[in-house]
Amino acid sequence: MKHLYLSLALLLLLTGTYAQDVSELQEAAKTFLRKGDYANASLVLNRALQLDPKNISVRKDLAVDYWLQKENEKGLNIIRPIIDRNDADEKVFLIAAMLNKSSNDFKEAEKVYKKGIKKFPGSGVLYNDYGESLWSQGDVNAVKQWERGIEKDPEYTGNYFNAAKYYFFSTEKIWGLIYGEMFVNMETFTSRTAEMKNILFDGYKKLFSEPEYFKIKHDQENFESDYLATMAKELNLSSLGITVETLTMVRSRFILDWYEKYGRKFPFRLFEYHRQLLQDGVFDAYNQSIFGIAQNLQAYQNWTSTHSQDYSEFVRYQKFKPFKVAKGQYYHR
Repeated sequence: MKHLYLSLALLLLLTGTYAQDVSELQEAAKTFLRKGDYANASLVLNRALQLDPKNISVRKDLAVDYWLQKENEKGLNIIRPIIDRNDADEKVFLIAAMLNKSSNDFKEAEKVYKKGIKKFPGSGVLYNDYGESLWSQGDVNAVKQWERGIEKDPEYTGNYFNAAKYYFFSTEKIWGLIYGEMFVNMETFTSRTAEMKNILFDGYKKLFSEPEYFKIKHDQENFESDYLATMAKELNLSSLGITVETLTMVRSRFILDWYEKYGRKFPFRLFEYHRQLLQDGVFDAYNQSIFGIAQNLQAYQNWTSTHSQDYSEFVRYQKFKPFKVAKGQYYHR
């Protein structure tokens, strides 16, 4: 019996050391990766894989390392065996698709995306990446993937960004405005945010420069037609020119009208957020933070100096009452 306990203790000790070795090797490889020393990283990761051939984390790191070295086939040989495993996560499919795209095998990449989405139907990142892959090939069906991502995973920002840019150049202008503004509220301080603020400002100019766009049939009661019917009331006000001041007035009146008629019919987090901002007296500062920056950065900086209290209150508001997307509020059909 003593020998049995001794053998078990030794086995546990060896297993612990072995696991630690793999973990330490993986950390060492990550250090090499951060330094851009991809050759040493792959050397160390291959050693870790020899110790634990089934380790999915090591395989993902090694496949990415081969991609960085432009050795796509080696990367695919590492990642392919784990795609059908039960413990394969979203990242496995993203890496496999990335390697296939780098090899210009877009058909195989599409198969990988579809397989990944079948396993993870609520994965915003897979829909977004699949859409970007289609878009890189000039396929306008990319937007269908971004829309699906918004519907299934409303907290993932990438789909809003890509869909908003697509709709900016399409006939469905309002969705560019809606998705773009949701994006800047979710991803507040990145280079993409700055780009999107410019798109939003130009998007409102485009919307109001085409009054015929508002002349749609309203016999179908849907979100889009109700939005346009409500916004059409502000056409005269927009004729003063699209500035941060006129947009603040237009959007304030829009929200008041929307909640008189459609608020219960179409609960929508973005409009609820606008109403909240209006009620709390920070809607002006909010609009300045989006359109003021896009219109004239110097003028916006002057505004923050001369309205320091309003600006400070809005910054505190963003911190303590951040924008959160509600599920089940997808209206683009």
